[in-house]
Amino acid sequence: MSKTIKLAVHGAAGRMGQRVVALAADASESSAADFTVVAAIDHAGHPKIGQDAGTVAGISQIGVPVAADWPGAADVVIDFSLPEALDACVEQCVANAWPLVVATTGLSEAQKNSLANAAHSIPIVWAPSMSLAVNLSMRVAQQITTALRDVAGGLDIEILERHHRFKADAPSGTALKFGELIGEAMADEEPVMHVHGREGHTGQRTRNEIGYHAIRVGDNPGEHTIVFGMLGERIELNVAASNRDCYAAGALAAAKWLVGGNDGQPMPAGLYNMFDVLGMADAAK
Repeated sequence: MSKTIKLAVHGAAGRMGQRVVALAADASESSAADFTVVAAIDHAGHPKIGQDAGTVAGISQIGVPVAADWPGAADVVIDFSLPEALDACVEQCVANAWPLVVATTGLSEAQKNSLANAAHSIPIVWAPSMSLAVNLSMRVAQQITTALRDVAGGLDIEILERHHRFKADAPSGTALKFGELIGEAMADEEPVMHVHGREGHTGQRTRNEIGYHAIRVGDNPGEHTIVFGMLGERIELNVAASNRDCYAAGALAAAKWLVGGNDGQPMPAGLYNMFDVLGMADAAK
């Protein structure tokens, strides 16, 4: 890509916002070679307001302060904030015709509908996980389900997710997305039952259920294990992050894709996901 992409980061003082700023400002990172950070936005009451965004992110100064004010110009916005902060970000992007990457999780149904409405005006990438490995694993999980759903004795599917002790929502949006896609691939006449944890006398496991189990431990940045259980054998599909940079790098890849698409042209208005970014939107399920 020939031009430098002017990037605004919303939620820049948070854990993930800091990593986006750090990677975007590091020219040695292949994912960041085309970016310059022009705005680092957070809420007005944040204690880091006024400090250099590079210093806050643990790198050298970049000459951009953490601020509550939006920039005069940007090519794309990455949102790694909180659900309660997202609405104002979407409004700003629509008003300024800025492409938007939404990496914030725990959104309400009303907010998801709001994103769909905003996507009539601007291009938006929204996914419960920005990790490239996670999204590829989702496709693999669909393929495993499709191949084994009619196996003799039945196929049992359980989703285990591990995250740090500070995570506020459970199960993770990524776990729920795994379950949604697997449920689509189950193709049973009975509706899929999404069961969250088990306790007491639950009775025999039904064939059409997907179980979810949320674990909160230490500083785990994210790990998902999909268990495909059969009589006599099992498959465990595990995808784990060792640090948060995989999510930041994925968000930068999505931002670059919005601005340059697959052919160097900006993407038109619409609601996209990481399968689109990876060129897997039409991959076999």
